[in-house]
Amino acid sequence: MRSVMRCCVWFQRGDFLMEYAGFWIRVGAYIIDSIVVSIGAGLIGGIVGGVIGAGVATTGGDIGAMESSLNLTGGFIGLVIGIAYYAGLESSSWQATLGKKAVGIIVTDTNGNRISFLNAIGRYFAKILSAIILLIGYIMVAFTEKKQGLHDMLASTLVVKGQPGDHGAAGVFD
Repeated sequence: MRSVMRCCVWFQRGDFLMEYAGFWIRVGAYIIDSIVVSIGAGLIGGIVGGVIGAGVATTGGDIGAMESSLNLTGGFIGLVIGIAYYAGLESSSWQATLGKKAVGIIVTDTNGNRISFLNAIGRYFAKILSAIILLIGYIMVAFTEKKQGLHDMLASTLVVKGQPGDHGAAGVFD
């Protein structure tokens, strides 16, 4: 049973009525998440950069090698932070990052259940694909029936309004 109410798309899974999270609420969550991740990455990057810089300074190493090392290390740290933050939180009992939690949306599988960590990692890498293709994978959220971006479709996930435990099978959150 699916009906449209006040410009919102609702759908029913078993005994649960869920509302898909649209484009703009997801943008708001992303802005909050970007701020949180940037602060965390800046702190960690500053510490790592200071350690590498101090090592080069005390050994009289090559500045060019230090820059290459910092770029490689920074890229790796950024990837690890992204996976830990997005995949870790979206597969946790929260089912949401801090930004999603702040705006009241969660990530579920297509049955309304919590996603696994591996599924969340796949969704994270699919987000990179959504971004690489001129953000079209994200823009799709505004135009698809279930408000799914390319990354949601590839990972078989939904983003819905609600709190953990509102949707899905009994016992999923135990």
